Amino acid sequence: MRLLQLLAQTFPNSESASTEIINLEAILSLPKGTEHFVADIHGEHEAFLHILRNASGNIKRKVYDLFGDTLPKQEMRDLCTLIYYPEKRLEMIEESSEEDLSGFYARTLLQLIQVCQSVSSKYTRSKVRKALPSQFAYIIEELLHESPNDEDKDAYVQRIVETIVQIGQARNFITAICNVIHKLSIDQLHILGDIFDRGPGAHIIMDYLLSRENFDLQWGNHDALWMGAAAGQDACIAIVLRLSLRFANLATLEEGYGINLLPLATFAMETYADDPCLQFRPIDNGQKTTDNSQKTTDDEKRLRLIAQMHKAISIIQFKLEGQLVRQHPEWNIDRRGTLENIDFGRGTYRFEGKDYPLLDTLFPTVGKDDPYRLTPEEEELMKRLHHSFRISEKLQKHIRCLFRHGSMFLVSNSNLLFHASVPLNADGSFRQVEIDGKMYEGRELMQQVEFKMRAASLSPTLSKGEGDGPRQFTPPLEGRGRPRDFFWYLWCGPDSPLFDKNRMATFERYFLAEPATHHEEKGAYYQLRENPAVCSRILDHFEVEGETRHIINGHVPVHASQGENPIKADGMLMVIDGGFSKSYHHTTGIAGYTLVYHSRGFQLIQHEPFTSTAEAVAKGTDIKSSTQIVEMMGRRIRVRDTDRGRQIQEQIKELRSLLHAYRHGIIKENTKK
Repeated sequence: MRLLQLLAQTFPNSESASTEIINLEAILSLPKGTEHFVADIHGEHEAFLHILRNASGNIKRKVYDLFGDTLPKQEMRDLCTLIYYPEKRLEMIEESSEEDLSGFYARTLLQLIQVCQSVSSKYTRSKVRKALPSQFAYIIEELLHESPNDEDKDAYVQRIVETIVQIGQARNFITAICNVIHKLSIDQLHILGDIFDRGPGAHIIMDYLLSRENFDLQWGNHDALWMGAAAGQDACIAIVLRLSLRFANLATLEEGYGINLLPLATFAMETYADDPCLQFRPIDNGQKTTDNSQKTTDDEKRLRLIAQMHKAISIIQFKLEGQLVRQHPEWNIDRRGTLENIDFGRGTYRFEGKDYPLLDTLFPTVGKDDPYRLTPEEEELMKRLHHSFRISEKLQKHIRCLFRHGSMFLVSNSNLLFHASVPLNADGSFRQVEIDGKMYEGRELMQQVEFKMRAASLSPTLSKGEGDGPRQFTPPLEGRGRPRDFFWYLWCGPDSPLFDKNRMATFERYFLAEPATHHEEKGAYYQLRENPAVCSRILDHFEVEGETRHIINGHVPVHASQGENPIKADGMLMVIDGGFSKSYHHTTGIAGYTLVYHSRGFQLIQHEPFTSTAEAVAKGTDIKSSTQIVEMMGRRIRVRDTDRGRQIQEQIKELRSLLHAYRHGIIKENTKK
């Protein structure tokens, strides 16, 4: 009765309840919306946004299906480019054309209406209406629901289009319809982690996500790292800075989030003035920039400064991590990549009982007695960097978005989504991991990790002395920074579901030439995920139901050039990190995978490198891709067959109960509403 009384506030009489039942029953019969899966974007905003604009080739397929028999291929390519980038493409066309464009506008509007009708056909009018821009909603809706091929309405549609062109609104209408096509081509966007690091536009990606609603996130290790930095965990801040400098990517920090890097630059120039910092030259497209023949003097000065800053923050990172290892023995973080193993006199480093020569022996800030103690200058630098991260309003806004839309894992339409791994033992059983003195495994472990992350983020926004005015708070009872340390553990902890390796070999990669010292042993999950029985056990444990079930991961790049298959365990598991990041292209041979799940089944799209938005607009080039059909259903999947469908059926059941209560006088109807 309590439920029915609450429901009656929304549906106050039998007529309104009946109307909603009819509407919901009709929705159940619609084809399921298209789901789009993307992982490991790593700041490559241009490629990411292009993939979303073309819906991983779905829009191109629609255009070719509609006009394959009536338009030349070049015109279809031009139409696709216009849909992807309407403002930029129209501007280019208008600047290059000396003729009257009225005919072009009219033809294009009619073509776009057909494309929009096609992508909107699986949605209710109500949902389509919500996707329309308010200023043009009425006219676009009229055009969408009238066929230009209908003789009775042909003159009506033609006159609308002619009037749009005559009154100078064609450009605005074309842009508006293209944006509607973008929105309706993807019903739900799933991002399986790692939005941040390497590429220059993580903040642009986050700004885009803030503009849309139908997406979810499964956090990756790089996302957790930025969450920790935003929460004020100093080791996470140092690692974020190091990674940005390693890839010469300062745009996200400076332009995106307003992080003041001047104190770091000043400290680095003073401390490492006579140090060539050769091991810290930034990486460009996967290669260290050691060839200076094509660089100007200004370029070389900039690279030199970045290398100095890179080394400065790296040494600080190693010190802060050494302190955390001492403070948290319960995490069993491997101590091999630490400063205490350096023999300063001999210039060697001891690794697993053997001494290796150091590639760089200049450590002006590292004390022999306590190598992990920050110098007074380093302490002051970290205070200023800490403050800069904490007061960045845009960064804090973006991290709130990660928490609002994100989770450690998600079960959606018989698919289990998570970024990296579920820690396993060698025999395939779930590995027990200690958190706060209790043991957790599998689903409970993932849930507890998420709880800890959210709890750490809910610690006071600013500790005492970090800001001014009403945003000042008292430090948490556990001690300053303690809850936030968990973000660092997720980055490099051996049992972290976001890492799951025996150690992080960052120090060795910088300072030792021997490749064997760089090896990081992956956890058992990465070896066992090829086994269908193991995957089936994981799906059972996470209560994933359905005739066809899948695990979908990212995190580890698929080396397609070496013959690795992203589809594993007889199709039960799919890895869609093919290497969005440009720094991976030389090893993976591709530029990422995306997965599309529409009403007829799954399609895996393998992408080749995307050059630039400017080239895509000017030349009409697209991401070259090949589509691999993972699984096609024997029948078309309807909304009734999805998680949403099951929720709708529960709503229908409740509404039928309400209708029964109205008809038998158990609840009185309000006929005035």
